[in-house]
Amino acid sequence: MNYATIKKRDIANGVGVRVSLFVSGCTHRCKNCFNKETWDFSFGELFTSDTEDLIIEYLKPDYMNGLSLLGGEPFEVQNQGALLNLVRRVKATYPQKDIWCYTGYVFDTQLLLQSRARCEYTDELLSYIDVLVDGPFIEEQKDISLQFRGSKNQRVIDVKKSIETNTVVLWDKLIK
Repeated sequence: MNYATIKKRDIANGVGVRVSLFVSGCTHRCKNCFNKETWDFSFGELFTSDTEDLIIEYLKPDYMNGLSLLGGEPFEVQNQGALLNLVRRVKATYPQKDIWCYTGYVFDTQLLLQSRARCEYTDELLSYIDVLVDGPFIEEQKDISLQFRGSKNQRVIDVKKSIETNTVVLWDKLIK
């Protein structure tokens, strides 16, 4: 897996101060995507154990709330294995820190059911994610007033509660 960038201190992609990893590779090709360069799976740097170590170190300060995974597309099959290893390590090292993930896939109809994103890593990867922002960016539904998302179709989902209840449970900490 390649990655485009790591933001050491990010306040835009989840609650609080976070480390954000922007992976490379995306087949959604959303119109007016803010990050088109990450569509290419070979864009950026190779994700290695040293990269993982760096993220773990960046997460160390008490003021860091957690990790955010963005892209590109974290749930492309080519990215899930490396991300699974990372999130396992993050949760083992910092169980109190949360993990957010942004995906163009739809949680209840694509990630949990059959789609091109499903692979042997999908369910376990989802089990480590606390909050999932799902759905493709749709230019015609763009709304800059939305918290943590770019278009009205996208949802901020509490993954743990959704898996537990077998229904989509929206994250309840959004400002109404």
